[in-house]
Amino acid sequence: MRASMLILLIVVAFSLGGCGDSNKETITISGAWALYPLTIRWAEEYQKIHPDVKIEVSAGGAGKGMTDALAEAVDIGMVSREIYPAEIEKGAFWVSVSKDAVVPMTNADNPVIGEILKKGITRETFEKIWVTEEITKWQDALSGDVTGRSSIHVYTRSDACGAAETWARYMGHHQEDLQGIGVFGDPGLADAVRKDFVGIGYNNINFAYDAGTKRPAGGVRVIPIDLNGDGRIDESEDFYKSRDGVVKAIAEGRYPSPPARNLHFVTQGIPEREVVKDFMEWTITEGQKYVDKAGYIALPKATLDEQLKKLKGN
Repeated sequence: MRASMLILLIVVAFSLGGCGDSNKETITISGAWALYPLTIRWAEEYQKIHPDVKIEVSAGGAGKGMTDALAEAVDIGMVSREIYPAEIEKGAFWVSVSKDAVVPMTNADNPVIGEILKKGITRETFEKIWVTEEITKWQDALSGDVTGRSSIHVYTRSDACGAAETWARYMGHHQEDLQGIGVFGDPGLADAVRKDFVGIGYNNINFAYDAGTKRPAGGVRVIPIDLNGDGRIDESEDFYKSRDGVVKAIAEGRYPSPPARNLHFVTQGIPEREVVKDFMEWTITEGQKYVDKAGYIALPKATLDEQLKKLKGN
């Protein structure tokens, strides 16, 4: 009898828990790895003040976010690239919510890491590595004499994503033009470079730097971009030692755009569910106080005001 009663109580407890969740309004979000860490933070903070709302967030690339949003498989898609005319024709509605950037990376134990950090690499050289494949040796990627002939192992993204499209656009191309070994997702690409001492790749800044220390993530280093092409990283170009340095450079316009870019929430038309619209409004108003803390760049107030008007249908 006691055993039966215990089982009954357990069943009731689980049933009540399930009922509690079923009574919550759910917002589903998928898409860009670039926006994933910030959206997770936003979801956590929003749910604290709205305990009757459950927010489910999953990453999978900007392409997936756009596809899911247009198909209404999710409420919101996270997209880390420009919105294409064909997507607008299909009903894509978007608001810009923050800004970040894509950065080139190599292994921390690259045989020529000292020269890479000292000299940097130009945009034209990146194009010859990723697109035309004219440069296949690290020594040829660096100006001046460098000893050794280490090959460059090139990595790119296998999933349709904003990071790849943005990095390609910096070089005047599109994702499909990028050559290299395809790897899924930001974590996967970072890990591939981490395991290959002559590897080169690119990542969104929040996967290139450690969230706790704000220093380069273990096993990788961000490759400085030689913006003026003088064969060295001068003081104005030397801001990669910490995430804060890169974020400051992006905010000040010293890091080029692209590969800096705005990040967006996308829906199929203006959202009709009030809870979805309220969450999106909150991210571009009260939620902005978490942008900097999460390692992103806040958009100008005028831009945020425009997004709010757009969301309200004004």
